[in-house]
Amino acid sequence: MTLISSDEKRPNLAEFTPSIWGDYFMSCASNDDHSSLKETMENNKESYVKIIELKEQVKKKLLHGLHPLENPLETLEYIDDIQRLGLSYYFENEIEQVLKQFHNNNNNLHRDFGDNNLYADALRFRLLREQGYFIACEVFAKYKNEKGKFKESISSDIRGMLNLYEASQMRVRREEILDEALIFTTTHLQSLVETSQLSSPYLDLVKHALMHPIRKSFQRREARLYILLYRKLPSHEELLLTLAKLDFNLLQQLHQKELNYITRWWKEFDFKSKQSFSRDRIVECYIWNYGVYFEAQTSQIRLMMTKLISLLTIIDDSYDSYGTLEELRPFTEAWMWDISATDNLPEYMKLQCMVRAYSKEVQWLHNKYMPTFDEYYPIGLDNAGSEELISMAFCGMGDVVTKESMDWIFSQPQPKIIRTMSIVGRLMNDIGYHKCYIKQYGVTDEEAIEKLNEQVNDSWKDLNEDLLYPIAIPRPLLMRVLNLVRVNHEMYREGDGFTQPTLLKNLIDTLIINPIY
Repeated sequence: MTLISSDEKRPNLAEFTPSIWGDYFMSCASNDDHSSLKETMENNKESYVKIIELKEQVKKKLLHGLHPLENPLETLEYIDDIQRLGLSYYFENEIEQVLKQFHNNNNNLHRDFGDNNLYADALRFRLLREQGYFIACEVFAKYKNEKGKFKESISSDIRGMLNLYEASQMRVRREEILDEALIFTTTHLQSLVETSQLSSPYLDLVKHALMHPIRKSFQRREARLYILLYRKLPSHEELLLTLAKLDFNLLQQLHQKELNYITRWWKEFDFKSKQSFSRDRIVECYIWNYGVYFEAQTSQIRLMMTKLISLLTIIDDSYDSYGTLEELRPFTEAWMWDISATDNLPEYMKLQCMVRAYSKEVQWLHNKYMPTFDEYYPIGLDNAGSEELISMAFCGMGDVVTKESMDWIFSQPQPKIIRTMSIVGRLMNDIGYHKCYIKQYGVTDEEAIEKLNEQVNDSWKDLNEDLLYPIAIPRPLLMRVLNLVRVNHEMYREGDGFTQPTLLKNLIDTLIINPIY
C-alpha cells in the first residue's frame, strides 16, 4: 500500500489498468477441470519416459562419473550447469553430497586450483555459499595488487570476471573485498558490453547477469535463458540440454492448465464486477506463486496461494483506494475481535498485524498527515504481509514443516531473511518511503533513493548470512523464503509490476506461453 491523498470522503478510485490477459488462458489450454500431474504426464508419455531415463543418467554421472576430488573444476561446472538449467530440484541430495566433499576438502582444492584461476575460485565460492557453506572471501585477496586494488590484468578474463561478479552477490556485511569486487566487475563488464568487445554467447551472458544476477533471479526465467545460451557453448552436454528442454516444456503445459483453471475460477466468482475497485490481477497472482513453487508436485499449493493472494489484493485495495474511514473501522475491528475461536488459532493463521498496518495508513490519509520515515518504516514493513505469505508458502512443504518452523516465522527478533523480504517488497516500490525520508532528513529525491537502495543491498547481505549454516529451520523451507524475496525483487525491479501488468508481460510470455524449440 502507498500513501495517497484525497479531499473526498471516499478516496478517488484508482484507475487501475484492466487485465491485459482477459480470458486468454481459458483458450490456450484444455478447459477440463485442473489436470493432475499424473494426467499431464500421461498425455505426454514419451517425454515423461525420456525424462526419467535422462535423470538416471545424470544421477549416475553425479555420483560415480565425475570424481570431484580428482577433477574438481569439471565437477563444479557440471553442478553449475544443472542448477542454471533449472534441473537441480531433481538432484538435491546428490548435489549436496558432492558439494559437501568440496567443503570438507576446501584447503586441498584451493591448492589444486593454483594462484591464478579466478574462474575456478569464484565458481567454487559461489556454489558452496549457495549451498549454505561459509567460505572465507579472503580467497580473492591474491587477485589484488600491492595498493590493495584488484589487478587490472584479471579484467581480460571474461569467465573469471563474470563468476567473480556472481560470487560477490553472496556477500554478507563487513566483507569489504566482495563489495569492492562487485564494483570492479560491474564497471568492467558494463564497459565490455557498451564497447561491443564481446561476442555471443558471452555477450548475452554478461548482459543478462548485469540485469539479473543469479542470486536475485527469477529461477525459471534464468533456466529458460540459460537453456538458449547453453546450447551455443562449445562445451555443452547434449544429455543435460535435452533433459532441460523436455522438463521446461512439460512443466509449461501443466502451468498453462493451471492458469486455465484459475482464470475460470476468477471469472465464475465474478470478482471483476463484485470488486470493481480492485486490481484484476489473477494471472500476476499466479506468477507470484510460480516464482516460489514451480515444480509439478507443488501444483495444489500453487493454486491455493494464488487464490489467497488474490483475496489479499482485494483487502489491500479496499484500504488503499476505496473504503472510507467509517467503513474500514468496523472491518479492522472485526479482525481484532478477540473471540475464543481466534484465540485458538496459531499466529501464522492471523492477519491482524497486516490489517492494523493498513488501518494506520488510512488514518494518516484521513487526517492529511505525512508521517516521518521512522513512523512509516515499521508500518510499511507490517503492511508487506511477509509473515502471512511465508506461512502460506510453508503449508505446501509437507512433513518438513514443524511447529518450530512456524514459530520461527513470528519469532523475535525478526529473522533477517523475513525482514529482507519486507524491505525488498516495500522500499523498492513504495513512493511513500521516499517522501517520508525526504521529510525527516531534508534530502533530495535522488539522495533518498540512494539511501533506501543501500538499505535494500544491506538486507540482501543479511539474507545471505541467514542462509549459511548453522541455519534456524530446514533448508528447503529457507529456500522458499528466498524465492519469495526473489519474486518481490522481480515484481518491483523496474516499477510496480503487479499494478502495471505490462511490466511483467514479457516474463509471462517467456515462462508460460512460449515453449522452447
